[in-house]
Amino acid sequence: QVQLVVSGGGLVQAGGSLRLSCAASGIIFSINRMGWYRQAPGKQRELVAAITSGGALTNYADSVKGRFTISRDNVRKRVYLQMNGLKPEDTAVYYCNLDPPRYDYWGQGTQVTVSS
Repeated sequence: QVQLVVSGGGLVQAGGSLRLSCAASGIIFSINRMGWYRQAPGKQRELVAAITSGGALTNYADSVKGRFTISRDNVRKRVYLQMNGLKPEDTAVYYCNLDPPRYDYWGQGTQVTVSS
């Protein structure tokens, strides 16, 4: 059974930082491209950042470039999202999944709320 368990969300003031962590089990983590996604109220889920299987290449949504950093640890089977300079518009539920995502791999995500 595949599990992608996300942690690290919370409430933070604008300009603050959070680090999200996603722990994977049930998959061969090191061969999969991984992504961080978010869904704000009333909006579609969107890809925020992605990283190749070995971690050499990353890409980001324009809205988070220069503020968010995705990384991974293939030994620990974890993928991380360091979020700096948070803005109220970053408020959303954040998820990790493969890139492209598998519908049956969505977990519960973690809430990130940025106050102004």
